[in-house]
Amino acid sequence: MIKVAMTGVYVDDVPRAHTFYTDVLGFETRTRLELGDGNLFVTVGAPGGEQPDLQLLLEPGHNPIADRYRTALYEAGLPSIVFSVDDLRAEYERLRTLGVRFTHPPREHGPVFTAVLDDSVGNLVQLTQPRE
Repeated sequence: MIKVAMTGVYVDDVPRAHTFYTDVLGFETRTRLELGDGNLFVTVGAPGGEQPDLQLLLEPGHNPIADRYRTALYEAGLPSIVFSVDDLRAEYERLRTLGVRFTHPPREHGPVFTAVLDDSVGNLVQLTQPRE
């Protein structure tokens, strides 16, 4: 069986992304390696041992391909990644009080509720919760 082990998201600034994804979104650091010349290899994942094999790689996004890719997605209003939450409205309110900017608040979108936020490092992120 093939499983997702790691996926990446290109970011403007890896240290700032690491802070946002851990301190604001609540992920935990799985790997943080100093590679020299100010380069970092950073992965984060769900806290508390949830999804222990699944990691999000915060990839440096300063190269021609990544810059075009991120800019095109952002300008089109398309999220670069989707995260699930148990209670979208509560998470939306928690993140708003922390100053997170949303491009759209929670709304019904077919079989799910969704909201889209700006991760402050070049990406839109969708939060989703299945409808009951």
